[in-house]
Amino acid sequence: MDLLGEEKGEDQLENRVQESMAHVQIDGEEHASVGRKNLEVQFACTPLAQASSLWTTDAKGAVRLRIEEGCPEEPVTVHQMFKASVEKYGNMYALASKLDNKWEKITFSEYYQFCRRAAKSFMKLGLERFHGVAILGFNSAEWFFSSVGTIMAGGIMTGIYATNSPEACQYVASDSKANIIVVENQKQLDKILQIRDRLPHLKAIVQFSGNPQQRISNLYSWEDFMDLGLDVSEDELDDIIDSQRANQCCILIYTSGTTGKPKGVMLSHDNITWTANHASRVGEMQPADTQQESLVSYLPLSHIAAQIYDMWTGIQWAELVYFAQPDALKGSLITTLREVCPTSHMGVPRVWEKMMEKIKQAISECGYVKKKLVTWAMSVSLEANQKCSQTDDDKPFLFTLADSLVLQRLRTELGLSCCQKFFSGAAPISSETVQFFLGLNIRLYEAYGMSESTGPHFMSGPRAYKLPSCGKVVPGCRYKMVDIDSEGTGEICFWGRNIFMGFLNMEDQTREALDEDGWLHSGDLGKIDEEGFLYITGRIKELIITAGGENIPPLSIEEKVKKELPIISNAMLIGDKRKFLTMLLTLKCCSDTETMEPTEELSGEAVQFCRQLGSQATTVSDVIEGKDKEVYRTIQEAINRVNSTATSNAQCIQKWAILRKDFSVSGGELGPTMKLRRPVVLKMYQKVIESLYQE
Repeated sequence: MDLLGEEKGEDQLENRVQESMAHVQIDGEEHASVGRKNLEVQFACTPLAQASSLWTTDAKGAVRLRIEEGCPEEPVTVHQMFKASVEKYGNMYALASKLDNKWEKITFSEYYQFCRRAAKSFMKLGLERFHGVAILGFNSAEWFFSSVGTIMAGGIMTGIYATNSPEACQYVASDSKANIIVVENQKQLDKILQIRDRLPHLKAIVQFSGNPQQRISNLYSWEDFMDLGLDVSEDELDDIIDSQRANQCCILIYTSGTTGKPKGVMLSHDNITWTANHASRVGEMQPADTQQESLVSYLPLSHIAAQIYDMWTGIQWAELVYFAQPDALKGSLITTLREVCPTSHMGVPRVWEKMMEKIKQAISECGYVKKKLVTWAMSVSLEANQKCSQTDDDKPFLFTLADSLVLQRLRTELGLSCCQKFFSGAAPISSETVQFFLGLNIRLYEAYGMSESTGPHFMSGPRAYKLPSCGKVVPGCRYKMVDIDSEGTGEICFWGRNIFMGFLNMEDQTREALDEDGWLHSGDLGKIDEEGFLYITGRIKELIITAGGENIPPLSIEEKVKKELPIISNAMLIGDKRKFLTMLLTLKCCSDTETMEPTEELSGEAVQFCRQLGSQATTVSDVIEGKDKEVYRTIQEAINRVNSTATSNAQCIQKWAILRKDFSVSGGELGPTMKLRRPVVLKMYQKVIESLYQE
């Protein structure tokens, strides 16, 4: 099937848009309209930059946009999107920060003006066109001001993970030619001071939380920075804003670099504004004049998922964004959620898993009657949600009773009593986690995409929900499957206005990702059912090819093991170029509240599991050093059950080992979004792996 359509028609449509954007097409959906005639005229007069190719690796380059019948909307810049929201929602609250134990809010008009001030200060500091401003720190209003201000001033914004080492920071800052680095505090500043001499493009550092503890040339506090550009004229800034084109780069997202150097994913204004407008509709995020959405910002903004969800969709639909405390993932997130009661919430799978573990522990500590009541209510909810995929109104009376008597209280305890939409993204989520939350009457909508697709390309939502799929393709986007096998599994390829411009200064890698027709090859394996729902089965690069030539996707086997064993935190299948499969296991442990490092101490759920087996183990050492008979026997029995479902003997786990420490971000085994870094684990635990293959 030719999913590309007729190239000639596509070129004609694009040329019409580039030559004269006089005819604004308004989407039939109520909230698709930009809203004001004067803004429509402004957009119609904005041409695109000259471009002959769908991709570029030059920061100053421009690309042809994939404008076609399925997504004919006029391209707009980030500034145009923001200005439209300010004209429509200017007096509504936009951002909320907690200062001195009190929530301080600013309106969209104030938000916009703060961004303009930041932009003028960046200009004063000498920010060059298409050079970088790197932001290193936890989510905050200043993060947002710096981000939008960079784009307004003609720079390219890039986030740096707060967990990055000085060397990793140096790579991103150098690759993006960062003129300015914005840091959160002294801890992050120290990293930059260590590498400052290796950053030839760096002109200034700005610290947004607290005052710098030392006097260093070209180091500014946030207050001093914001005053720097007061003498830069509004006209001067407007000239730069007016010169921007929707098909030029404004953002760099750096991949985690698990298989080599991190790659700078170049995203255009159109990538951002089109995706913010369209992807959110699948999740039924509402514009503020229908219902103002509220959310808590806490996931790393250097990742595309949080950036699109928190910042750009927030501007598009005028959402109220509350900033969590920096220790959100150390335990304060629930406190913030209780105070805020958001209407929408997103988490990566590990966040939902940690929440599940805490709830399970709390339930285990309840009295007999309460425990029975909660267990009953959750089983009723799970059954009702599995049978009925629509609204609560269609569900039986027993469900309504269970929800109002028990489950609503549990959701209130989590700060999710007003939450209508729950999203999971950035990594695959286990069926166990999804089903647990269905038991709380919380339906997790899974999104699937990449940094290279500006986030979601497939999404679940109220009208596109089917377990265990990741939903359907975002309207206006397209997909095709290539190299399909006998079971209908193939590589998923993407097409749409959300597809990235290219990898910065990496032509070979860009050509590898985008084929000659411009389709983005995801590297992921999946299958599509007759209704258009996508099911991910694994990654091509993660596919295990045994010495006997058998192709084995590890994800489903790992998930089966974890489902059988509530004591297991992480399971990683080994066997590439080996005679048989083995597995590395880690146990669920408590984390150090300060460092978030996993400790020796088993989690409450793990201890309870041991007690049920008759084991007295309370630490990892208790289990490993004495090879706790009950725990080891139970694990082997679970492995046997998983093996009994294998399609061939080659897919059976022959040996396994428990590691002394759980995987973590700080340990290096997990990426910033808690995704398993398989090449790192293989290297770190090489001796353990080799011991499993000794005769």
